[in-house]
Amino acid sequence: MIRADALAEARKWIGTPYHHQASRAGVGCDCLGLVRGVWRALYGDEPQTLPPYGPSLPRQNDELRLAFQRWLIETPLDEAVAGDVLVFAWRCGEPARHCGVISGPKRFIHAYCRRSVAESAMTPWWQRRRVTAFSFPERETSWAS
Repeated sequence: MIRADALAEARKWIGTPYHHQASRAGVGCDCLGLVRGVWRALYGDEPQTLPPYGPSLPRQNDELRLAFQRWLIETPLDEAVAGDVLVFAWRCGEPARHCGVISGPKRFIHAYCRRSVAESAMTPWWQRRRVTAFSFPERETSWAS
């Protein structure tokens, strides 16, 4: 159920213009802003306040993956399905720098720099850059619906 809800929410963001550090459907977001927006739709408030972040972080900084490990459930890449979050690194061995929501076999939704939120094919280029996947946790009865 949570995966279907996450995917439905991510689809609502398609066409949202790219805007670094933003997270407002229809107004602007970056890749992390998309995942943050899905979180808010599923649970209410975000679990932590984000510090300002630049478009490129120091190579040793893996804050994106560490934050996802705190709040989401790490899932093996071969078990990730529609509604799960994919995390990408631009080069092998470097920290994660991009994320999106799986939308189907070989497809995902992500905020595309200098464009908008779009559904893209999981081409070999993207497949080689996947580093991990995460599932949203099931909602507790006390969480927002």
